[in-house]
Amino acid sequence: MGPIRMIALVVLMAAVIAAIVFVERGHRRVTVQYAKRVVGRRMYGGSSTHIPLKVNTGGVIPVIFASSILAFPATLAPMMAPGSWLGRAVDQIRPGMLLYDLLYVTGIIFFCYFYTAIIFNPDDVAENMRKYGGFIPGIRPGKRTAEYIDTILTRITLVGAIYLAIVAILPTFLISGINLTQLPYIGDQLDATLPSFITRGMNVTFYFGGTSLLIIVGVAMDTVQQVESQLIMRHYDGFMKKTRIRGRRGQ
Repeated sequence: MGPIRMIALVVLMAAVIAAIVFVERGHRRVTVQYAKRVVGRRMYGGSSTHIPLKVNTGGVIPVIFASSILAFPATLAPMMAPGSWLGRAVDQIRPGMLLYDLLYVTGIIFFCYFYTAIIFNPDDVAENMRKYGGFIPGIRPGKRTAEYIDTILTRITLVGAIYLAIVAILPTFLISGINLTQLPYIGDQLDATLPSFITRGMNVTFYFGGTSLLIIVGVAMDTVQQVESQLIMRHYDGFMKKTRIRGRRGQ
């Protein structure tokens, strides 16, 4: 591997990590306004906050689900006759084949929506907002608020699903490329027309990207956030101690 190619791969790896950090930290803020209300002699509400909707709500779970399901036919392959139609079909669902890549991407997109629908319920969020007097400016509380949140979540989940699919399929693209010869009628023509780094890959001898990179970057980001929160707690604890000492001296 030449030095120019090595530099290009290092730059590509840094760009992929930067893109993962950018998307993982990305979210859409939905502004929520709380109406003023009087309880006894005190007035509550009147503040403005936001609901952060993450672009990648499902995290790495959709990639794990999709890869686990596609690994199931490979376990059944030794039990099938090599010349049978079922054996040939299972042979197409293995890493590096076009059908495997298409099913992999489709499974990631499906499980992104499926897992997001399980862990986030717009109806519950809208109902809790209505109970505490919150509303989205310009949107009627209740059902219309739930539909508005669901529309935003559907759009940003599509972006997150495409991002996960690209990151998950990138190692296969770099190692072996996209096997287009399996396409009927136009497969051989596309294989001869497109550049070799698309159809044959870059023959990278090491593996990066995919599920492992998502997990590593996610764990690193969580660790940094926990360290920052601990530093902030220590800062406030020290501030409160100094305040108490000064108060005692003032007495």
